[in-house]
Amino acid sequence: MKKYNVAILGATGAVGQEFLKLIEERNFPFNELKLLASSRSAGKKIQFMGKEYTVEEATEKSFEGVQIALFAGGAASKTFAKPAVDAGAVVIDNSSAFRMDKDVPLIVPEVNPEKIAEHHGIIANPNCSTIIMVMALKPLYDLSKIKRIVVSTYQAVSGAGREAMAELESQVKDLVDGKAPTAEILPRAAADKHYQIAFNLIPQIDVFLENGYTKEEMKMVNETRKILGDESIGITATTIRVPVYRSHAESVNVEFESEVSIDDAKSALEKFPGVILTDNPAEMIYPMPLETSGKNDVEVGRLRRDESIAHGLNFWVCGDQIRKGAALNALQIAEYMIEKDMIRK
Repeated sequence: MKKYNVAILGATGAVGQEFLKLIEERNFPFNELKLLASSRSAGKKIQFMGKEYTVEEATEKSFEGVQIALFAGGAASKTFAKPAVDAGAVVIDNSSAFRMDKDVPLIVPEVNPEKIAEHHGIIANPNCSTIIMVMALKPLYDLSKIKRIVVSTYQAVSGAGREAMAELESQVKDLVDGKAPTAEILPRAAADKHYQIAFNLIPQIDVFLENGYTKEEMKMVNETRKILGDESIGITATTIRVPVYRSHAESVNVEFESEVSIDDAKSALEKFPGVILTDNPAEMIYPMPLETSGKNDVEVGRLRRDESIAHGLNFWVCGDQIRKGAALNALQIAEYMIEKDMIRK
């Protein structure tokens, strides 16, 4: 098997570390590996597959000789994507910088892999919540065109980074000890105002826009339409941060153009790659964040008819937003390109 020179930008963060775990788990065919980060993390040592790597500060010259550049996300994507492409690499980017660019494919490999071939050097990874939802939507969309989607998300604190996870833990400890908890992280979008997340919910992820929705909510609207290739779908979203360490959950209501039976929906979901049907309410079996954390597949359950409208269906979906919602999805894009011999030498 051919092997490829790989760079990971943001190697010390949660998504970057997940890239490393998955590269080893999936026996990804890398030859040379560059671990890149900001100047703050440069010089750190990382043990990986029996070898010690030194994290390098990312510069515009870091991508010489690199064929696959995995960007973990963040503002650095805008700075380094073009230099990486100019150096000959294909960039698979986890940030929101290029997702709605008409010349950049927005890819979930199980859903729209054919669009990968349209890339001009950059391929965008969708928002984590969008990925988890469209994994469940695609097999249903193939049964009947979707008219409208109403989604509410319950998003783990790890989506806001390691600091948010640590703050949840410290707040719980403080409350158990009878101390007043400190809130300095969430919501990340508010620099001057923060809320306790322990034993609480925060109905804000990212900044608010003029229409009253957050950027996170509008990402789900716009990205879902682009991935499914259907601008006619009506979509409304509410995104909530919840006191869960890892794995996002979503309540989704779908209105179809024609009737989709529960049996047909279950059959389609069971057959779809990357989806596990976890739906036995009589035995209290349904998807939960604890059961999906650290796993590659998304789980769908609580399927039931929406009895308030014609052709309506409700379901509940959970998925690990750091795995399928970020690192795994990007790595699957690279694996697809390798399989189809689409990586430039």
